[in-house]
Amino acid sequence: MRQKLNIITLGVESIERALSFYEKGLGWKRSSVSTDDFILFPLGGIVFALYPRKLLAEDAAVSEAGSGFSGITLAYNAKSEQEVDEVMAEVEKLGATMVKPAQKVYWGGYSGYFKDLDGHLFEVAHNPFLEFDGNDNIIAP
Repeated sequence: MRQKLNIITLGVESIERALSFYEKGLGWKRSSVSTDDFILFPLGGIVFALYPRKLLAEDAAVSEAGSGFSGITLAYNAKSEQEVDEVMAEVEKLGATMVKPAQKVYWGGYSGYFKDLDGHLFEVAHNPFLEFDGNDNIIAP
């Protein structure tokens, strides 16, 4: 198997509400191949997708009810502590729930956590030990 992830899909309660958050609020640009209920945002080598939670659960043949922490977080890696604070402030204005305020952390970085409008857990972090290439991709030798 290739060491590659291509699409991360979040099941959302309302496509319209999620679009308001990601597209209108954060300014992300959707792909022209998006459909009414499957929205794709190209993120420089990976695609972030939104799909109705009920339909995603049906497709995976699991209950849509969920049961607390799913054991996964999504991360936005910022280039500075200031950028972490700016992102956290922006998503809070858009209705995200602040879970852990941005702060210095034990591993030497600076990070905070929020839940998007459907409860998906995101970390916003500045890791001073990581570098970015010219396309804002993390260099992980």
